[in-house]
Amino acid sequence: MYLITVFGNLLIILTVSSDSHLHTPMYFFLSNLSFVDICFTSTTIPKMLWNIQTQSQVITYEGCMTQMFFFMLFAGLDIFLLTVMAYDRFVAICHPLHYMVIMNSKICGILVLVSWIIIVSLFYCTGLGVYLSSAATYSSHSTATMSVMYIVVTPMLNPFIYSLRNKDIKRALNSFFRMPPRKGLLVFH
Repeated sequence: MYLITVFGNLLIILTVSSDSHLHTPMYFFLSNLSFVDICFTSTTIPKMLWNIQTQSQVITYEGCMTQMFFFMLFAGLDIFLLTVMAYDRFVAICHPLHYMVIMNSKICGILVLVSWIIIVSLFYCTGLGVYLSSAATYSSHSTATMSVMYIVVTPMLNPFIYSLRNKDIKRALNSFFRMPPRKGLLVFH
């Protein structure tokens, strides 16, 4: 699942960057979301896989704090980028004639930068305060399962949800892999 997440999101980044038709605000945000999803899963999954392989559950305090910082950073960025993507779609639907004026490259860059700045200040400070002040720890199998679903499954599905059902991405992928575009679907009876 980790490899599917990394390769699926990397494929979206490469496709968007290699096709000039996809150099629009929507795909700019989508490629940023893909990058953040790769970073988000890479924050915890490699250590988890190592722990499973070695049958160890040890992490240093510094390692834990570093992992927690990046986990919260990328989780928050996911949320804010999804919010920015929703705003982008709102502008495209409600103000189609003004879309390119409102969502110019400068505004897109500012929205992504603001997402990073807000996350560092908001989630990092408040999250560390909560985790450092908490004396009680709660661990159960269901909590671990939900964590894996959130950390691995959601970023793995994002490329499929946000792009692989999109005709522009399919066209760009065909071009990227030099496959001829399909004219129709094969129907089995």
